[in-house]
Parts: sequence; C-alpha cells; structure tokens
Amino acid sequence: MSGWIKESIWRDECLTRPLTQAVLTHYANQTSGAKVFATYKPMKLSLNGATTMKADLATDVRTAAAAGFDYLEIRAAKLREFLKTHSVSDLKALFDQSGVKPLSINSIEYVTFRDPSAYAQIRTECEELCAIAQAIACPYVVVVPGKFPPGGLSSYEVIEETVSVLRELASIAERHGVALAFEFLGQRDCSVQTLELADEIVQKVNRRNIGLVIDSFHFYVGCSTIKMIEALDPKRLFIFHINDAEDLPLDQLTDANRLLPGLGILKLKEMIEAFKQIGYDQVASVEIFRPEYWERDPFELARDAKAAMEKVLQL
Repeated sequence: MSGWIKESIWRDECLTRPLTQAVLTHYANQTSGAKVFATYKPMKLSLNGATTMKADLATDVRTAAAAGFDYLEIRAAKLREFLKTHSVSDLKALFDQSGVKPLSINSIEYVTFRDPSAYAQIRTECEELCAIAQAIACPYVVVVPGKFPPGGLSSYEVIEETVSVLRELASIAERHGVALAFEFLGQRDCSVQTLELADEIVQKVNRRNIGLVIDSFHFYVGCSTIKMIEALDPKRLFIFHINDAEDLPLDQLTDANRLLPGLGILKLKEMIEAFKQIGYDQVASVEIFRPEYWERDPFELARDAKAAMEKVLQL
C-alpha cells in the first residue's frame, strides 16, 4: 500500500464520513432511476487561529478544547513562533492531550505569479509545512493564489499559471501524505476571486490531494453565487470558513469588517442549505480577522464563536 493511500485512509477516518452515506451513494449510482437519500451529518466545528490572533499556539489549542471545538486551524506564524522554543513532537503531544485535532496549517500566501527567487521560497515553505503537518497528523495545508501582476491577465493565463503551480506543490505535499486546500480571495486584486474559477482550476489540476476552501466572506466579496455551490462536487471541498460581515459597500469591506456568524448580512443559511443539498458535511471553521475581537479574552471569544456557529448551522 502506497504512503499516499495510507494517508488518504487516515484522512477519511479523521474527517469521518459515515459508512451508511458511502454505501447509499454507491447504491444510488448502481440503481436505474431510483433515488436513495443519505442522512445529512452535522458538520464538525473548527477554530481558526486568526480569530484569536493575539493568542499563541498553545493557548489556541487549550482555547479550542475548552470551548468544545473538534479541530483547530493553525496559523503558520504562530506555528513558527511555537517551534522557536518547542519541538514538533511537543506540538503533537499538545494536540493529543487536548483532544482537539489539527485541521490545517494556514497558510502559504500568494503562491502564483512570483519571481523565481520567491517561488523557490514557496516550494521550500510547502516542503517544511507539509512535513510538520504529516508529523502532527494534520490533513491539510491551505494555499492562497497570488495577486494580479501589473497590466492584468486573461483568465487563460491565470488558469495556466495556477494549475502549473498547484500541480508542483501537490507533488511536494503528496510525498508527505498531505492535501492542499486552495482558497480563493474575493478582493479585486486577487487573481482567483470566485468559486467558479477556483473549482475550474482544481478540476484541471486533477490531483486527489488538491481541493477547495470556501470562505463565506470571500464568497460574498468576490460575487460568487449559490449556483456555484450547487454545481460543486463535495469531494473537492475540503474546508468551509464561516464568518459574517458588516453591511458596507463591497469596495469598502476588508477582513477587519468580519463578524461572528449570524451578526452580519451574509447569506449563511442559503450557503449552508446549498452545502446540504450537495452533500458536504465535513468541517466549518470560524475565521475572523477582526482587531476588536483580538482584544477579548480568547477563551470567552471561542465560546461565543462556537455558540454563534451552532446557531447558524442549527446544531
């Protein structure tokens, strides 16, 4: 059995999809004209370390555990700070003792449209973070597309560059049994702004260890639509970043305007219903870059974030 298959099996166990659902899906594919419906499984919940930005990684792990989260997304900067005085084995032990599982290392920034020196550093960073992810049993590393270079680009050029880069990074990740979660950004200077374009790229990459992150803020700011979710194969969606936003014009919204789920104007219920319709039932992770929240006690904030998620997700 290859290392990649072994790790794929491990990830299936980590992000558990019920056997009954898999069996019913197989049965539906084998029957002619018959409709078979599987029971929808509530999403697992994750805390993203951006929400508690001023807390260190050890505090994030304890905070997530105290609030009752299933997973933690590790901020890469916090990880590097932790490893200045601790080992990777220490981090693995910290997670094991807490009962919280690592979901992702977040993130490798602006992986496309870089000069040769910067791209060499991207490859080195991917190797480093994937090795750590493998050691702590973390299934994903998040990667983010680059900004438009001066003069702009055609969609063809964006797709060609992004597919090429993701294939190379996927090969690095595959050696470590890790998957890469590709997150499009809704801001106008990002080369991949919509779910439709991101999904087209992931399909063209055509690697099992490349999938998507859908962030509700970027989904809204980039003008993605519910129909784009409805057209998505749920196997290609690795992580759902859930958050809300203030009622401001699109061109004025920044990450600092994010809110706890349910406190803003995003159509989260419609998104969640679309996820149910396509059968996505993996992980919702609360990611909020709001400086006002960073001043709060992280344990209190995490409890409020989980309660807000449970209300919106109807858990």
